[in-house]
Amino acid sequence: MAEQLFQKRIPIFPRGVKGRFRSIKYVILFVAYGIYFLMPWMRWDRDFGPHQAILFDIVGRKFYLFDLVVYAQDIFWLAGLLGIGAFLLFFVTGIAGRVFCGYFCFQTLWTDVFILIERLAQGERNARIKLSKAPWTANKIWRMSLTWFLWLLVAFLTGLSFTLYWGDAITLSKAFFTGQAPFPAYATTLFLTATTFVMAGLAREQTCTYMCPYARFQGVMFDQNTLVVAYDEQRGERSNGRQKPAKGLLKQEERLGKDVGDCIDCGFCVQVCPMGIDIRNGMQYQCTSCALCIDACDTIMDSINYPRGLIRYASENSMEGKKTRWLNVKTVGYGIFILLISGLLVWSIAHRSIVELTIRPIRKPMYVVLSDGRILNRYEIKINNKASELKRFRLTISGIKDAKLELGQENPVKVLAESSSIVLAKVVTHNPEKDKTRTYITFKLQDVTNSTTPALTKTSVFSLPSR
Repeated sequence: MAEQLFQKRIPIFPRGVKGRFRSIKYVILFVAYGIYFLMPWMRWDRDFGPHQAILFDIVGRKFYLFDLVVYAQDIFWLAGLLGIGAFLLFFVTGIAGRVFCGYFCFQTLWTDVFILIERLAQGERNARIKLSKAPWTANKIWRMSLTWFLWLLVAFLTGLSFTLYWGDAITLSKAFFTGQAPFPAYATTLFLTATTFVMAGLAREQTCTYMCPYARFQGVMFDQNTLVVAYDEQRGERSNGRQKPAKGLLKQEERLGKDVGDCIDCGFCVQVCPMGIDIRNGMQYQCTSCALCIDACDTIMDSINYPRGLIRYASENSMEGKKTRWLNVKTVGYGIFILLISGLLVWSIAHRSIVELTIRPIRKPMYVVLSDGRILNRYEIKINNKASELKRFRLTISGIKDAKLELGQENPVKVLAESSSIVLAKVVTHNPEKDKTRTYITFKLQDVTNSTTPALTKTSVFSLPSR
């Protein structure tokens, strides 16, 4: 018989549990789903542009985020957000372990809902295990069909909601269901429907264990002060290990007298774990710090009148009776980077200009010598109006004596709201510096619709004939 090089997946059927951490997860789940599914439908009044709160306009190369409009040239803001996200993840992980995975990760949130659907359609853990092992009867076909139908429904709503962020939700949804939407809308929805169904319904913990790189490298961010879900082995095992309740081992005092641990080996902590691990075996990279095992253990401890905390959030130092030090070089460094990048990002957004001016000399040819001896240079001038209203701009030049600006169109130049205009300009002058092959000219752009707006200036090269 050939040697098996991998272990076949062992299905996991998490048991339901109540507790404070489960309640926190439900609140986060409700808020996250509310934001994700409802935000495309949220209206937002604008003087110009779509009336949708969040919309990513790929064709127009603009992202609408409430009152903020992000243009393609503002892409460095995205780099700032990614930097903040990365350092925030490192900062939180260094302090509280993988709480992002356990409470906020999309995989965790959607898997939670898929498990709830599975529990609704098939019953609690024992019923699901029994159904999984049962032959394909009418009852099993009905329950599995109901489970998959509800999974597909949630997966489809997930994919469609994502698609609606890239177009007006009301218009795009009508076009989608009448067969008039563009092909990318159907392709994106189908792709996300399939991946959500597979990841949250079929793969589940396999995604976290084998596909997500964070599970592999997060350990390097832990230290002795990092909070993790920990089993108090000293209290749970003592000298004679864990034992189930029996005569003479019911009360905690009796177990203390016989040096038996407080863990009654009920297995509840293992049954509720969505990753299928036993936290009593120590910290494992599969653990996502969801804390459901803490709720399970606390429930059992309450039922037998033992103190809580046999499984709890704790650092390695605190488990050894030492003081947990939150402030260290690593966490302070991450915190400084987060504040620095956040400050720069906020400053950049607050001081962004609603008008941009770009000057590009046309190099073919670099210059033209007119019949009267004057020198002509041509320029491509791009004016980008980020305001939500039409603006008029007057262009003037300086820096070269007697130079004249010819636009070939009216000046002031009209630029529509949230649009750009390209102006082909000519600058003509006598050779101002015969001993040079180039000099410099300054273009000035003044907003005539609002005289209080500071003028923009750009300096460019004016090419001259060689000696």
